[in-house]
Amino acid sequence: MKYAVGIDVGGTNTRVALIDENYEVIEQKQFSTNAEDPEKTLDEIKAVIDSFGYQVEGIGISCPGPLDLIQGVVLTPPNLPGWHYFELTKCLAEKTGIAVFLENDANLACLAEAVIGAGKGKDYVQFLTISTGVGAGFCVNQMIYRGAKGFAQEVANAILWKDGPSQGDLKKGSIESISSGTAITKRAKEAGLSVIHAGEVWQMAQDGNSSAAEIMEDAYEYLSSFLGILYGVLDPDIFVLGGSVALKIPGFIEEVEQRVKTKVYTALKDNVHVVSAVLGEDSGLIGAACLVFQNKYSMKTQ
Repeated sequence: MKYAVGIDVGGTNTRVALIDENYEVIEQKQFSTNAEDPEKTLDEIKAVIDSFGYQVEGIGISCPGPLDLIQGVVLTPPNLPGWHYFELTKCLAEKTGIAVFLENDANLACLAEAVIGAGKGKDYVQFLTISTGVGAGFCVNQMIYRGAKGFAQEVANAILWKDGPSQGDLKKGSIESISSGTAITKRAKEAGLSVIHAGEVWQMAQDGNSSAAEIMEDAYEYLSSFLGILYGVLDPDIFVLGGSVALKIPGFIEEVEQRVKTKVYTALKDNVHVVSAVLGEDSGLIGAACLVFQNKYSMKTQ
């Protein structure tokens, strides 16, 4: 049996998992991420890997973006100020003596869903996470499509609504500023509603609140338009939606699917399939293991 290490570095916590070649999580440990000193976090990662006591094929790691995936460098993640321009793969490889492969979380979630999840058996899998933000990944024949410089599927700033809402550094009318959980909640608060998360906005809309209903309508309508655009550009076999907004709001995915069907050529509408992600919070870790095994096998055959 072969093993890989999957790592999910978050702004608050880091998870490290030992995963076998059947993509079963054998053991998993979590600790607080040191947002100011990446070296300390890497030292803890090494200690956890050593504690597993297994020889591993490699380390797959997910880290908040933006990332330079080609060079393995963390660029400027806002929640990790001490990690800016940190050579993550090089430093972790030096500490552990193990090959390290870096990817963003949405790409890894897409890979996991394409290999063993909701997209298993499909050649073209488009993944989107609708949660705090809006992220995406695209897999072709169970391989991540990165683009020329590793920035393919960085969709958060895709602009759909002229002079629409904005948040943070995103442009006005970007999809993340309309359909993410953060955007839905922010717009609701600006409308005078007392809410904590997007699910409460949805419930208010169900109860007849017109402001909440308008916000949810925008979220559905612009997201489905965006998926319609992706369908026309990429022609995926399947859309897989994950994230708390997509998975926890009742009927969200079904509503989006029905709207996407109205936005593509009529002759193609029956080819549109929007489904739920099935691997949950471990998708990034499993995707990291997929990445390791893919790279190790490809290196052996070159």
